[in-house]
Amino acid sequence: MRPPLPPFTEETAIQKVQAAEDAWNTKEPDRVVLAYTEDTSWRNRDEFLTGRDEVHAFLVRKWEREIDYKLKKSLWAFRENRIAVRFEYEWHDADGNYFRSYGNENWEFTEEGLMAYRFASINDLAIQQSDLRL
Repeated sequence: MRPPLPPFTEETAIQKVQAAEDAWNTKEPDRVVLAYTEDTSWRNRDEFLTGRDEVHAFLVRKWEREIDYKLKKSLWAFRENRIAVRFEYEWHDADGNYFRSYGNENWEFTEEGLMAYRFASINDLAIQQSDLRL
């Protein structure tokens, strides 16, 4: 069980979004993958992933590249076992180039509260370090 569980109310959907934000901000792939089903299916930008092992490897690569990653998510919509979120995150690469990444995610959960599907569309905006706000 991974509360809150569907069907979601506005309150429990907001809790689920905050829990995801908190987990991702740890940048700990071992912890983050536990929120997903063993056979989870993802689209992240132009990558298609299946299963916790692929997601874990993706997260390791992501946080090695996206240094000082800081994420903020907000609830966009919800219904029964689905949640849509808007997000932005900031990071820099090893060369000192800073970015703010914007996107939307669509999530679908099992009765046990694990995420079975995650579809993310993300765009990056180059920024100056002085433009950081998260």
